[in-house]
Amino acid sequence: MDSKAQYNPRTVEEVFRDFKGRRAGLIKALTIDVEEFYSQCDPEKENLCLYGFPSEQWEVNLPAEEVPPELPEPVLGINFARDGMQEKDWLSLVAVHSDAWLLAIAFYFGARFGFDKADRKRLFNMINELPSIYEVVTGAAKKQVKEKSSVSNQSGSKSKSSSKTHAPESQARQTKAVPLPSKDEDEDDDDDDLDDEDEEEHEETLCGACGENYGTDEFWICCDICEKWFHGKCVKITPARADHIKQYKCPSCSNKRARP
Repeated sequence: MDSKAQYNPRTVEEVFRDFKGRRAGLIKALTIDVEEFYSQCDPEKENLCLYGFPSEQWEVNLPAEEVPPELPEPVLGINFARDGMQEKDWLSLVAVHSDAWLLAIAFYFGARFGFDKADRKRLFNMINELPSIYEVVTGAAKKQVKEKSSVSNQSGSKSKSSSKTHAPESQARQTKAVPLPSKDEDEDDDDDDLDDEDEEEHEETLCGACGENYGTDEFWICCDICEKWFHGKCVKITPARADHIKQYKCPSCSNKRARP
């Protein structure tokens, strides 16, 4: 199958790009495309696997026929457990196995091309900077999102049109050229400290679709149902379109339906 055509990344940076592409595809299957993914995992079919590709695409398919396979294979039979447990628990289980598979592939390349101790450590550190698929799917890495929402509401910075969106604002800083601050200046410094803390909370925010960090030059939107934040580009929402949305529902909440 063409989508399974492999290439062999030979440097730490190339292996990491391969990792990020596959990870993005898997996250897309378990979040944005969850309805389609769910429907493809029919328990009546044979052992199925969830594949992620460097092109950021995903596929549910049978495992490779050759033994041993060219690359480590994902866990078998994810479809068999689909109807035997709650959907969120099943998705979390698939996410855990997907994380393990991504690490297996990354370090397979590392071993194949002779990465030394320093390269292996650098690769792991680069991978570890990203939240795991499990953390993205379960929301375990997004606790700070709700805290950020609370801070934003308290500061009164959200208008009706921006209550579910946010965009970066430049944080200008001026140096005071006096030896000792006055009482008023002390209060200004306290305000600056609060701004810095709020800025740090923004930076820790993770997109509910791709799992990437908050970017100061990117448009974001918050789901009014699950309260998760998303890059506008990940959910195909522009600032202009957001202004006309009274209640925004992310793809997962929009597609969610009761299942046995």
